[in-house]
This record gives sequence, C-alpha cells and structure tokens, in this order.
Amino acid sequence: MEKGSLKDYLAKAKKEGWALAHFNFSTLDQLHAIVQAAHEESAPVLVGTAEKELQFFGAEEAAALVRIFRKRGAVVFLNADHCTSVQSAIAASVAGYDSVHIDLSKKSFEENMKGTKEVVELVKKKRPEVQVEGELGYLVTDSSKVYREKVVIPEDSYPKVEEAVRFVQETGIDRFAPAVGTIHGIVEGAPFFEELRMDLISRLSQALPNITLVLHGGSGVSQDQVKRAIALGMNNVHISTDLRVVYRAALAAKLQEDPDVMAPYSYLEPAAAAVKQLVKDRLILFGASGRVNA
Repeated sequence: MEKGSLKDYLAKAKKEGWALAHFNFSTLDQLHAIVQAAHEESAPVLVGTAEKELQFFGAEEAAALVRIFRKRGAVVFLNADHCTSVQSAIAASVAGYDSVHIDLSKKSFEENMKGTKEVVELVKKKRPEVQVEGELGYLVTDSSKVYREKVVIPEDSYPKVEEAVRFVQETGIDRFAPAVGTIHGIVEGAPFFEELRMDLISRLSQALPNITLVLHGGSGVSQDQVKRAIALGMNNVHISTDLRVVYRAALAAKLQEDPDVMAPYSYLEPAAAAVKQLVKDRLILFGASGRVNA
C-alpha cells in the first residue's frame, strides 16, 4: 500500500484488526519523539493536541510541523483532540489539522448531536478531507493526571446502543468515541480496571460496522484489556497520561542526578527518549508496527 490518507489507514486498521495509535503532545521534543518512534516502527500515527495543549503549542505551528515530518517520510496525521465548542473545532480545521474531535459529551444528547452535526457540515464544506470525530456518553474525569483514589464509573455514563446508532447516522461523523469504562488519567497502582465494558464494545461494533470506534483514556488500561478491545473493534486508541508520566519522571530523574545542568537539550533528551520508548511499546501492542506500505 502506498502512503495514504488518515481515512485509508483507519479502514486498513478496521479490516486487519489492529489500532491506529493517537498520542497527545504539548512540546516539540515530545512530538519529535512520537514521530521518530512511529517512523522507526514503520507505523502510521495520529498525534493530537487537546485545547490547552493547542493553546500552549499553537495550532498553525503544530500543523506546519506535521507537514514537515510528512515531507521527510513519516506517516503522521494531526488531530484537534477534545474540542469543547463548535468554534474551536472549526478553528483547528482552518489551521490545517487533518482531524477534529468535537467533544460535547457533557451536554444533553440533543445538544451534543446538534453541535456535532454543525461541525461536520462546516468542516466538510471547506475541507472535505478532514475527519470529524464525535463522542457519546462521558468520561467521569476531566484531567489527564494520576488519581490517588478509586474512581467510580456510574452506569449512566455509558451510551445506549440505539442512541449511538442515531448519533452516528444523523451527525455524519467519521469516527465515534463511546464511553466504555475508561477515564482521563490513571489511578495510582494502575491498571485498576478489572473489566472494560467489552459487551458494550461488541454491541456497538456490530451495530456500527462502517465507522471507526475510538477508545479514549487508554492510559492505565491493562495490555490484555486493550488487546481485547481492539479485537472487538476499537481501531483507534488514545494515549496521553502514560506519556506525561514517563516524560516527567525521566526529566525529574535527570535534574536530580545533575542539579547544575543548564542546557535544556541535556535534560529534555532523556525525557524525550522515555516518550519514544513508550510510543514504540504501544505501537507494537496495538498491532500498528509495520503497517506502512504493508
């Protein structure tokens, strides 16, 4: 297969039973590490900025850098993760993102559907090739951090299958992110998840055979659980907190080891190396390694 579009690789993942990985970044060294790991693994990769990351990094800057990496041969795509308003999703699309994730999951079903449909219509009118992801149900935590208490996931946070089918059909989204038992962040001592809602993943996959299902909150979930979710149809998996944890730990260790170090590249290098290794591990786990030109 020639190097294709995001749509091409998601279709390939669905057909072949693996998952396209999505990694969040907020600094240039993190982005470099993710792209280098994917390129070395011959894996396509989706990189993303949530709203605060986008504001910190810059939308046009992120889009320009991804274009540069693609010119150098990397198969990398850029997603505006968890846009919480129609306006922010549209702005990311205008800035050059390959994908926008409109997350109105905390609103009512009807408000969510209306806003998501509006994003699809506005984005596709200007840039038909841009993918739009919508979300239904809700993750009970908002922050990508380490929690030190048990997180209880209420039953009403999960979407109903019949509503999911209506949501996908009426909004026209390209990817669908249902809440299936993950959280944003990880719990100390993770993985704490005894069981994702595999029954729900299976029913959604059967009811929505022509759309990519997205697993948000992949950090902290056991390898076995991730593999089972992918086998059942979760063909796009998001990782953020795991990267932040190893990045911060490696940075802290370097500064403790050499408290007088002043050159930023000296203490950022081990942090980026830790990110790169974790990305490689996840690409292998998700079955994404070797999929470029395969």
